Amino acid sequence: MTGFRDFEWFVAVDWSGAQGARHKAITMAIAHADGGPPVLVERKRGWARSEVLAVLRDKLPANSLVGLDLGIALPFADAGAYFPGWDRSPADARSLWRMIDAVCEGDDHLSASSFVDHPVASAYFRRHGGREGELFAPQGEAGGRGRFRITERAQEAVGCKPYSNFNLVGAAQVGKSSLTGMRVLHALDGSIPVWPVDPLPREGSVIVEIYTALAAMAAGRSASRSKVRFREELDIALINLGSAPIGGTGPMDDHSSDALMTAAWLRKVAGNIALWAPEGMNRRIAQTEGWTFGVP
Repeated sequence: MTGFRDFEWFVAVDWSGAQGARHKAITMAIAHADGGPPVLVERKRGWARSEVLAVLRDKLPANSLVGLDLGIALPFADAGAYFPGWDRSPADARSLWRMIDAVCEGDDHLSASSFVDHPVASAYFRRHGGREGELFAPQGEAGGRGRFRITERAQEAVGCKPYSNFNLVGAAQVGKSSLTGMRVLHALDGSIPVWPVDPLPREGSVIVEIYTALAAMAAGRSASRSKVRFREELDIALINLGSAPIGGTGPMDDHSSDALMTAAWLRKVAGNIALWAPEGMNRRIAQTEGWTFGVP
């Protein structure tokens, strides 16, 4: 790959915010700049979130672009705060990560249950059992889809169907993944820049937020058909992304296909300068809400 900023490795992590120590839903794939098919980095019993953290902190290949399938922050711009009306509401993304981790210090496996059940913070979330906080919806609205970041509105504009990070209900929700992911980002303690909260470094590794549906759409699939569950379909998607196929036939889980396809997509698009300077993002949005890499 050539471009304004070259990476050697491309790592995609399909994340999970579920309870428990290990998760089959957490998958990691890696692709090399020189080509070839992306490869799964497997754990027989499934990945623990702490193991992914250890890889990012201590075992990541040099000069890697790492995509994490989670939201790196909560909505801020719509109300001028993550938690409008709460005097403890953090001022930026790193302060948000620190707050969540502090509240959840006693939660095992980098989970975030203590935060969503916090006596004040819970008012801003939609939780299971029909428990919708009185501050979940945007001001003046009742119920609905909840609050969104600027990048999520931009996702909608290109055909994606994002969920609010304040929504913790439903198979497609990303709220739990995002909150647990923020604990990981805090634990990294600045050892790897997280774009765009941090500027894109001239060299070395960097973490970005990804949305696997963007990779699927770039591979010729629609947002409603973004999940790939057969190896033959994955190979078609990989070829469309300019990657060598993985080969083989038969079913495969969509978490693995998401990671493999997105690693290949990162390799294809990382040199596109425009994706590092999206039109709707300014410095304030970058430091409070972040952005999804690949959204123009």
